[in-house]
Amino acid sequence: MRARVARRDAAARLREAGVASPERDADLLLAHVLGVPLGRLPLVDDLDGEAQEQYDALLARRAVREPLQHLTGSAAFRHVELAVGPGVFVPRPETELLAGWAIERAGALGRPAVVVDLCTGSGAIARAVADEVPDAEVHAVELDEGALAWAERNLSGTGVDLRHGDLATAFDDLCGTVDVVVCNPPYIPLEAWESVAAEARDHDPHLALFSGQDGLDAIRVLEQRAALLLRPGGVVGAEHADVQGESAPGVFASTGRWLDVADHRDLAGRPRYLTARLAR
Repeated sequence: MRARVARRDAAARLREAGVASPERDADLLLAHVLGVPLGRLPLVDDLDGEAQEQYDALLARRAVREPLQHLTGSAAFRHVELAVGPGVFVPRPETELLAGWAIERAGALGRPAVVVDLCTGSGAIARAVADEVPDAEVHAVELDEGALAWAERNLSGTGVDLRHGDLATAFDDLCGTVDVVVCNPPYIPLEAWESVAAEARDHDPHLALFSGQDGLDAIRVLEQRAALLLRPGGVVGAEHADVQGESAPGVFASTGRWLDVADHRDLAGRPRYLTARLAR
């Protein structure tokens, strides 16, 4: 079959299935099957029978909303490629902004920073910090054993101190010494189950998604733990849902322990993550 026709038909198939980015997903899957960069797809003329069969199989899985990254086995995050698959939360582009904030803060100290990534999942933020701030001392923790296995794979050889544990009790040995705490916690209210995209609801670990009736349970725990881990003047950053632009920062502002509590928007203009500085 002509590659151009295959791409057009694949995009139509994914669009009908309700996939949010059908053309791009169709192209990414074909590039994966052919083992070529995305930019070289227009140079491909025809698909042989084996390639067409593999492509059809992947399209069928994507049409039932299996995450694209599960099909390709990888997810790009800032300047690194992460191995992902069943059992781990697939890192989203929006989280790159939070990682960028942590990288800027860690790199601005004029000395090696101590950075802790709570709820590391695939290890995305910890890996990005270690990649872009090579002199930083990076620590990460993950509770879910399935996700931990993916983090171990992604953080192998990076020097990141990865541990199995709960954000509520992690890193007692670092209390009062940390410069930057960063976290992408679960933040979806349990009552919002039906509104969650099928790719996340049916494939991401629920431990990484849902956090009590208002979605703020993990953020409340994070506030308490960050206050113990950080040195005076240290900073914390945490992602939240776009409807939590006031309530999530409010968790920090209400305790009296934090200065410069602020919320930040993503590239689409939606509230996305909060930051705060521990009072001296």
